[in-house]
Amino acid sequence: MAFDCATRTHVGHRRKLNEDAVLDRGQHGLWAVADGMGGHEAGEVASAMVVEALDSFADAGSIEHRIEKVIAVLEAVNLSLHDMGRASISQRTIGTTVVGLVADGKQYRCFWVGDSRAYRLRAASIVQLTRDHSLVQDLVDAGMIEPEEAEMHPNSNVVTRAVGASERLQIDTVGGPLDGGDTFLLASDGLTRLVRPEEIAVQLASPDLDAAADCLIELALDRGAPDNVSLIVVRFRSG
Repeated sequence: MAFDCATRTHVGHRRKLNEDAVLDRGQHGLWAVADGMGGHEAGEVASAMVVEALDSFADAGSIEHRIEKVIAVLEAVNLSLHDMGRASISQRTIGTTVVGLVADGKQYRCFWVGDSRAYRLRAASIVQLTRDHSLVQDLVDAGMIEPEEAEMHPNSNVVTRAVGASERLQIDTVGGPLDGGDTFLLASDGLTRLVRPEEIAVQLASPDLDAAADCLIELALDRGAPDNVSLIVVRFRSG
């Protein structure tokens, strides 16, 4: 499986701690971005636990088998984080969002929990592969607010799912065949809240993925970057 990849993470302008974690295990066809839940204790611990657990998973078998193993790994981390939260003095949630990509050269699968996102650029057309697990997305789906109102909504930071938030974890997946030239972006909401899909598409079309990743980070920083900003860009080569 031939691919190119660029990975970036930045603390942003307002946070003292980077609670994001990224995983580039490209040689095994696995990438992930985890965003520790801001405002909750040990968000950086939660995101690190997710990435470390995924880093240890074996990649043998079909892509369906591999995504099942990823889900099993996340479910185990979820229980550990949930138990840690209940055992803490404050009994607060220790959680993280996660978005990831599994690929074998012919097929891909994205998995996610929370509002970290995956996009795919194919033939100059960008598609958001994930649906945010968030309160504002539920309001948009219900027709209660317009999509353009979502980012400015007072509850725009409220996620409805996270690894560690509850005893039972719900993980969504989506996938399909890979085409040569397919370019994927995995990103925390520190990027996607500030950079529009059409701007992302322009950068993902660049032949230089390192330059594209740098430009995306700079766009977020130029717009204030109140949160940590993390991303992974993966492009699969033709042939």
